[in-house]
Amino acid sequence: MRGFLLLAARILVSAALLYFAFRGINFAAIQTRLSGIDPFWIFLAILGTVFQIFLGALRWREISTACGAPLGTGQAFRYNMIGAFFNQTLPSTIGGDAMRLWLVKQTGAGWRAATYSVLVDRAIGLIALAIIVILSLPWSYDLVANHRGRIALLLVDVGAIGAGVGFLILGYISWKWLTTFWPTKHVHACSVIANRVIFNRRSGPKIAVLSLSIHIMAVVIAWCAVRSISAPAAFGQLFMLVPPIMLITMLPISIAGWGVREATMMVAFGYAGLAQADGTVVSLLFGATSFVVGAVGGLIWILSAEKSKAPDDIEPTEEI
Repeated sequence: MRGFLLLAARILVSAALLYFAFRGINFAAIQTRLSGIDPFWIFLAILGTVFQIFLGALRWREISTACGAPLGTGQAFRYNMIGAFFNQTLPSTIGGDAMRLWLVKQTGAGWRAATYSVLVDRAIGLIALAIIVILSLPWSYDLVANHRGRIALLLVDVGAIGAGVGFLILGYISWKWLTTFWPTKHVHACSVIANRVIFNRRSGPKIAVLSLSIHIMAVVIAWCAVRSISAPAAFGQLFMLVPPIMLITMLPISIAGWGVREATMMVAFGYAGLAQADGTVVSLLFGATSFVVGAVGGLIWILSAEKSKAPDDIEPTEEI
């Protein structure tokens, strides 16, 4: 019952935010944009999304090895594609992460190693995204002239980078209760692994390049959506706008980011002096691209050997 209520709440949040995104929008302008879509750019956006997932698989492979749950490249890519499917049906990225965790467990790894691999992968991705946003702040401030927009941008990034730095620092603290108290010992263990992966001479540069490339691909995908409707937004403008939007979209308050992404993209485009309707259309195309790739992931899931083993509820069967 509780799970149903949470799902219903997130559906309502998505619906409310979609209403906010479309309220006051010139639907004639949206229709004009949609009627002139260039399929070639949408196809490139789909390919870009698949490539982004592949880059994520390469990063996850490095992290899972450090967690004691080694994955092959093809295996990690397949699991990420399946995760993309479940991302489209459950709140934000939580559904996909839960499925990735379960799939790693099926390889023979314990729940602890499987959980750590997914959590550390997610944390490193968040930290990298926050770093990109904070490094681009001088240029973002030039683009976003609105005072409230600047404050919102700063607050989002300070919150994200603060959480990321705090998470990494936690791994260097040796207080006994941190490693024995159940709610903190696993977070502490993930922090230790993250530090080991990030600051390792062999894996660190690779993780950094992959993380940067993953987030740049999000900008490329949005740019393909912009090009498909011939909207007047340059790649440089999108590089300033998309990373903060991705940060906000990661909040697990909606279904697959729907509503959050549209409302944020619309506001961001407006603050940057671009047409808000274009921001809404670009966000819809971005989401539709993810949906198409997720559908492919669903097909991979249906044909996978793991599907027959899947329980109704994916819950750890041993203490992690």
